[in-house]
Amino acid sequence: MQRFSLRRQLLLAGVLGCSLLLGACDRSSPPVFHGSDVTGAPYGKDFRLLDPDGKERTLAEFRGKAVAVFFGFTQCPDVCPTALARAVEVKRLLGRDAGRFQVVFITVDPERDTPEVLKAYTAAFDPSFLALYGTPQQLAETAKEFGVMYRKVPTGSSYSMDHTASSYLYDPRGKLRVRLPHALGPHEYAADIRTLLKPD
Repeated sequence: MQRFSLRRQLLLAGVLGCSLLLGACDRSSPPVFHGSDVTGAPYGKDFRLLDPDGKERTLAEFRGKAVAVFFGFTQCPDVCPTALARAVEVKRLLGRDAGRFQVVFITVDPERDTPEVLKAYTAAFDPSFLALYGTPQQLAETAKEFGVMYRKVPTGSSYSMDHTASSYLYDPRGKLRVRLPHALGPHEYAADIRTLLKPD
């Protein structure tokens, strides 16, 4: 009788262990990104700036797409063109999902980056890339919202701009999810976007 009871206890323990194991397998684990996971961050909630045609644009209108926001300026010698060229390659790597990826370029140099200059600059990389600008005050407020730093640096008779080089990646629901360092390669960049585009 005791032997039967012990055998029954072992059987029940085994069934319970299997159930717990299956339950653990069913739980969805959080996604792993190549960039920094900033899900739930208190910054980067939105922007409200003008496109080169003078239309006000906000993050909400890009729902359904993964959105990459990058701050820069058109006379940038290396970081900005490198970031936009990488975004072109990312679109190519995304294949059929390329149409669900939107690049937003926000100028930190509204003094020189006129609407005409901005439109020509982003179009030279990809016609779908969107450039945005605002008044110096609007730019300062937007940069503060994103935790972006920028400053004018005199260079002889002109100036350059030092600025944060990271990109901010949003999921199709408009939520900030990933901060992408400038050093990240296009394959890792594209992989993070694919992760965000996967259905829940």
